[in-house]
Amino acid sequence: MDLLKKHEHLAERHKMMLQNGDNAVGIPMEKILSPTRALINGRETILAGTNNYMGITFDPDCVAAGKRALEEFGTGTTGSRIANGSYSLHQTLEQELAGFLKRDHVIVFSTGYQANLGMLAGLAGPRDTIFLDADSHSSIYDGCTLSGAKLVRFRHNDAGDLEKRMGRLENEEGGRLVVLEGIYSMYGDRAPLDEFVDVKRRCGFSLLVDEAHSLGILGEEGRGLAEEAGLEDDVDFVVGTFSKSLGAIGGFGAGNNPLFDMIRYAARPYMFTASASPASVVTTTEAIRQLAKRPELRDSIRRNSAQLHNGFREIGLELCCDVVSPIIAVRVPDEPSAVKMWNDLIKAGVYVNIALPPGTPNKTCLLRCSVSAAHTPDDINRIIEIFETVVAKNLAEEAVA
Repeated sequence: MDLLKKHEHLAERHKMMLQNGDNAVGIPMEKILSPTRALINGRETILAGTNNYMGITFDPDCVAAGKRALEEFGTGTTGSRIANGSYSLHQTLEQELAGFLKRDHVIVFSTGYQANLGMLAGLAGPRDTIFLDADSHSSIYDGCTLSGAKLVRFRHNDAGDLEKRMGRLENEEGGRLVVLEGIYSMYGDRAPLDEFVDVKRRCGFSLLVDEAHSLGILGEEGRGLAEEAGLEDDVDFVVGTFSKSLGAIGGFGAGNNPLFDMIRYAARPYMFTASASPASVVTTTEAIRQLAKRPELRDSIRRNSAQLHNGFREIGLELCCDVVSPIIAVRVPDEPSAVKMWNDLIKAGVYVNIALPPGTPNKTCLLRCSVSAAHTPDDINRIIEIFETVVAKNLAEEAVA
């Protein structure tokens, strides 16, 4: 049997997409002009779907640090830190990140995906149980699988459902870990952390919050949802990525447990993967410093998020989340509609994400925007105008038909 035959349905979906325009899940950008502009099909296009939340990818200090690291340390590490040793750059990043997060220990991973794989597999094992929000990111699900722990899903953002399911397993042996996200990546909603902490105080478990999309954005100092909620002491472990607000690549896990560092010797995604490149490490370190000393970036992204969210509401779009967030997802009827509207948006000069099942909650089809602190008010207005011309018009025509 042809091993790839099972993917024929994907090939048919991809073929349908290409028959209706560009490759919506892999369109080439010929040149990146700035955090908010790129050349796509030879045309300058507004970037409104890149997760470049702080707009820091072209920050002069970050770029200069990366250039110095390339010259002094070369292009890569060529091995894991377990095998090849740690560069001083890795240790500096971990120290600076620990200070920023106000955590005793930090482990840096080569990607954000591996951070979830490594942390979950390092924390939980076959005798343990992981309780997982149903809308969690794929990397979290895969980390649970890698851990070998028993997996129990609870309804999205439903602390009562978690408590009920936990009660059914109160006599189970082993540890219990609950995993939440600060901001969920598809809809842009956030976990009601106070409700889950209440359950934690009654039931007792370890709590991990993935702050991938909330780091730099939520909280007075940008540490994420736990800081915003004033509940950092109740969160045992934090996971995050460098590829969003920090504009680089990599990920981290953090915690205060005195045995935390042992995850380095228990997590295969850390032990058997080449460590992050010198340029990525130092640009991330500088980006953390920028977050700490530039609170105006948080002010800008919050202002821009509110402007786009409210503008979409005013033109009658159906949004997936009522709470203002840098992630603003517009619900569309079906996959062909989503593909058509995405292509029309590209032709009109704005790039967003197309998000389709099975990667979306409740089998929804979405046009997903992510706002940047680098967007100007005029950028936001232009995005709204294009959505009104393209998406609102298409939806109105479909409703009539």
